[in-house]
Amino acid sequence: MSTSSSSPSYKVYFVLLVPLATLLLLHFTPAGDGFSVMEQRVAALFVFAALSWILEPWPIYATSILVITLELICLSDSAWFVFRQAESPAFGKLLSYRDIMATLASPVIQLFLGGFFLAAAATKYRLDQNLARVLLKPFGEKPAYVMLGIMVITATFSMFMSNTATTAMMLAILLPILKELPATDRGRSALVLSVPIAANLGGLGTPIGSPPNAIALKYLTGADALNFGQWMAFGLPFVLVMVGFGWFLLKTLFPFQQQSITINMKGSFQQSTRARIVYITFAGTIALWLSDFLHGMNAYVVAMIPVTVFLLTNVINKEDLKTLSWEVLWLVAGGIALGLAMEESGLAQNLVSQIPLVGLPGWAVLILAAGFAQLMANFLSHTATANLLLPIVAALSVSLPAVQSIGGLPAMIIGVTLTISTGMCLPISSPPNALASATGEVKTPDMTRVGLWIGGMGLALILILMALMNALHFFTPSTS
Repeated sequence: MSTSSSSPSYKVYFVLLVPLATLLLLHFTPAGDGFSVMEQRVAALFVFAALSWILEPWPIYATSILVITLELICLSDSAWFVFRQAESPAFGKLLSYRDIMATLASPVIQLFLGGFFLAAAATKYRLDQNLARVLLKPFGEKPAYVMLGIMVITATFSMFMSNTATTAMMLAILLPILKELPATDRGRSALVLSVPIAANLGGLGTPIGSPPNAIALKYLTGADALNFGQWMAFGLPFVLVMVGFGWFLLKTLFPFQQQSITINMKGSFQQSTRARIVYITFAGTIALWLSDFLHGMNAYVVAMIPVTVFLLTNVINKEDLKTLSWEVLWLVAGGIALGLAMEESGLAQNLVSQIPLVGLPGWAVLILAAGFAQLMANFLSHTATANLLLPIVAALSVSLPAVQSIGGLPAMIIGVTLTISTGMCLPISSPPNALASATGEVKTPDMTRVGLWIGGMGLALILILMALMNALHFFTPSTS
């Protein structure tokens, strides 16, 4: 019998003590060293959120909700009277409670909600599995090309579906293929690793592909805003090159011994009225996302169309609604709220002013920021890394003149966001990695070796891509 139940774990103490300690820090930390009271309160909240996301004493999405609640109680203009003071340079400015609450209904959240509805409908009516069956046929029976097909399909689905759901689906499709290979064939490891690599990378192809993308969009507004097609203009080439590199790397490090694989995948597209509604709505939504320059509706507005259509036609019913990844929306909202507090309080700008980066060229700043983000992403969830770093990166981008020479705020935000999703050295680096590791076909040293290659190549490619985008004036705001 385990004795763990008789003695509280460190997580229990964390749950009990950290909120109290945070409240004390928020209230009693005096202003000093160039930081206002509000800035120091936000700093305490930032440390608390970072510890919670790293140690996970409760689910990470619960941390996000707690961040929002603490901001309302301790930082807003409708805060508990104990935390409210007259605004002054020493105290700082209270945040609007409306702005804090609005993070739960941010346009970015609605964009992700639309993506979730598309994914749920595609899975319910087997559109994803039937597309995988059809798309895998042209790649033949040679193991290396079968693996390429799996990576292309996985990356494509990950642009519009949850990376985790895509990985689970593709690993299930992969199981009968693995049975065609002997247990000693190193290619088995290559096939299994190909799925999380493609899933992690594929999510970068569209704004709805991964939570870090959604967090990045929060900082790309006004003159720096990017529409769905503009994101794909740099995201899709990056995905194509990185997936190609990943395929070459895997087939080189884990060569196949068997020369052919027989694939038997049977099935057919459903022909019911609701299935046809799913097909038409899925294709129509993507077409509208890519043609916003013609009809004038941005990606956030278009995202509400599949939500409305699927609910009105009962394609998605109340039982299906329970299965949506609401926790991801809360997780993203908490990150947006934390970024709001860091920006509005002036903490992010003040922190950046303390970093000795003045005098460094813009490319050096991007390399340092992206490299640090990638390192963190290997040990933290990609979403948590984006939540913590992007507010600081945004402040860094507007405060250093040298950064303007490489594209300014958009280049920094995009560069760091792309780099975060290339952090995949360990089973804990992302849910797709964890699912692949759970198959028992992949050893952690092999995953680490491949992850280091992917990370290094990703960082180099991001620098090249940002240089090309800057040369083409992609990040120059239009004056028309």
